[in-house]
Amino acid sequence: MIYMDNAATTMHKPQEVIDAVVSAMSSMGNAGRGANEASLSASRVIYDTREKLARLFGAEDARRIAFTNNSTESLNIAIKGLLNPGDHVITTMLEHNSVLRPLYEMEKKGVRLTIVPSDEKGRIDIGEIEKAIAPDTRMIICTNGSNLTGNYVDIKSIGELADKHHILFVVDASQTAGVFPIHVQDMKIDVLCFTGHKGLLGPQGTGGIYVRDGLEIRPLKTGGSGIQTYSKTHPAQMPTALEAGTLNGHGIAGLHAALEYLERTGIDKIRACEQKLMWRFYHGVKDIPGVKIYGDFTGQDRCAIVTLNIGDYDSSEVSDELLTEYGISTRPGGHCAPLMHEALGTVEQGAVRFSFSHYNTEEEVDIAIKAIRELAEEP
Repeated sequence: MIYMDNAATTMHKPQEVIDAVVSAMSSMGNAGRGANEASLSASRVIYDTREKLARLFGAEDARRIAFTNNSTESLNIAIKGLLNPGDHVITTMLEHNSVLRPLYEMEKKGVRLTIVPSDEKGRIDIGEIEKAIAPDTRMIICTNGSNLTGNYVDIKSIGELADKHHILFVVDASQTAGVFPIHVQDMKIDVLCFTGHKGLLGPQGTGGIYVRDGLEIRPLKTGGSGIQTYSKTHPAQMPTALEAGTLNGHGIAGLHAALEYLERTGIDKIRACEQKLMWRFYHGVKDIPGVKIYGDFTGQDRCAIVTLNIGDYDSSEVSDELLTEYGISTRPGGHCAPLMHEALGTVEQGAVRFSFSHYNTEEEVDIAIKAIRELAEEP
């Protein structure tokens, strides 16, 4: 199988990630729940992983990083833990349902929601975000990279805008963490939400949230923490405030190994490799009659994603043929980005997404180009 669905999850992981999870399954205890070696070993791995994430994202303190199951949980924590009835929040049409659905829930509870539109290439105008700012605006929340078009969003400029107006800035880094450089302090990011199973190359069920020092978030869940057992309330200090219950220590051990791999290999090198493959594919298919490509390809920096359709064929049919006839795994349909499909005009047809990893090869890309050419030629 040629795997080109890496925007959903990176299936090919470094061998040391696999080894770390297997080792942890037979040796790791429950972090913070005892003084035995198994528990202390788990605590050390989790602590060191937190430190690595803080370095990667430029956090001021590793304690500002809390572990979650994925970006969806992190975004729910941020949205439901910071917004109150009467607040105004600004987001964009680029967003994934993990942003939109919690916002719609909060809208029903009295939060005012503004969604900044995008053009037909999936681009947003930062000036439109500034126009939407009102006296009651509490938060701007947006993605760092579209999971549908691959367009990169200039979050540094948006962060500076939010900072100028004293508005909280929340970023969904699902498609960029581990691939693009992110420095939360330089980019004026108050809350960063990320997952471990995509660009960070870790296991599924891992993720996290960075919360700026001085900002408190109502926890989404409360319960066991390993500390302050006799208190009726959950501990307020980070990261414990957002980490009720036993952490996914086995998964975090894998994420720890993945972060070591990223440090050793270099995210710039990984990004360059992925973008080279993406551009090779793009240039190979863009002029094929009947093929329509979505997104902005005028700049070099973008996520390694090419999303397309062939004529009027349903995207699911194309994706099925790619798999059954050529052994190529892609993602068709709506990609959990309904507003983006409205902007692109693909609500009914959906779209076929190719998303590349540095584990892909030029030979695989060429096979995919040939497949699209042949499918486009079919009567």
